[in-house]
Parts: sequence; structure tokens; C-alpha cells
Amino acid sequence: MPLDILISLAAIAFAASLTPGPNNSMLASSGATYGVFATVPHILGVCLGFPVMIFLVGLGLGEIFRQLAGLQLSIRVLGAAMMLWIAWKIATGGRPGQAGATSRPLGFFAAAAFQWVNPKSWLAAIAVTSQFVTAIEPVKSALIVALVFVAAGLVSTLAWTLFGQFLGRFLQSESRLRVFNYVMAALLLAFLLPVFLAV
Repeated sequence: MPLDILISLAAIAFAASLTPGPNNSMLASSGATYGVFATVPHILGVCLGFPVMIFLVGLGLGEIFRQLAGLQLSIRVLGAAMMLWIAWKIATGGRPGQAGATSRPLGFFAAAAFQWVNPKSWLAAIAVTSQFVTAIEPVKSALIVALVFVAAGLVSTLAWTLFGQFLGRFLQSESRLRVFNYVMAALLLAFLLPVFLAV
């Protein structure tokens, strides 16, 4: 891949990964509630789940998604259900050791699976691969795109988790943490509107 194309891809990957969205809201909340170390499985699930999707979409899975309206609707419904479940977990979460705290950080497989039921992830993967995966070298170019998103994902997920952990220092009381988690859950629910408005 030529250097100028690679730079454009990296700029898009980092911009897309660092901007606010469902993953970053969840990571900030997890960082504030559980800390960075406990959030590592969640981080890895995001960092690997989406790039694997990009790789497979680049090899033709995206075309199947475009052609099957029933699949698109199923993913929208599953994505909405998972976002509601995660928002509930965030809103009811408390620090480990606090009275009544029964929640745990999102695990690797749940975080990776979320990428696959998030319609915005599918649309982003299709848009990126249509621009950067070439017909001449589809496997190589799809792998390069996926690896660039692994790097961008690592930077983004760590940054948002560290941001959450930093905010957690000011949320020492259970009531402050609960308000913060309510706000993060509300932000996550706000992302449901575009899911249902998507064509």
C-alpha cells in the first residue's frame, strides 16, 4: 500500500476510533468504575473484534450484509438489545467491594460480539474497506486495513479508559459514581436513535 494511502487510512482510523461513541462511553464508564487493569478484556475485545470484522468485510462479507435486508434488521434489533443490556449494567454498576455492587466489567467475548451487532460498525467497515481494499490484493490490503484499526483501537480504548479512571478519582463517593454511570448509560441509549433511523 503506498505511503500516502496508508497515511490517509491511519488518519481515518484514528479519527473514527477516538471520537465519542458506544464503545468509548462504555470504556470510560468501566475505567471510572473498575480501573484500567480490570477493563483490559473489554479493551482487547474492542481492539480485535472490529478489525476482524473489517478483514472479513473486506473479503466479501460486506456484500452479503448489503444484499440481505433481513440480516440488517436482525443486526439492528440485536444491537439495540445489547446496548440496552449494557446501559443497564452501566447504570446499576458499582465499584467492586461497594455494598450492592454485583456488576463486573464487560468481558472479551461480549465486547468483541458487540462489534458484530452494532450496525454502525458494519457501515463503517463497509465504507472503509470499499475505499482501501483492492481487488488486486484483497487479502493483503484487507489485512493492512485491519491492522491499522488494531493500532488505532489500542490508542483509543486506552485513552478513553484512562480518561474514565482519571474521572474516577473525583467520583469517590458512591452517589457521584452512580450519577456518572447514569450519564454514561444515557449517552449509550442516545446512540440507539441512529440505529433505528438507519436505512
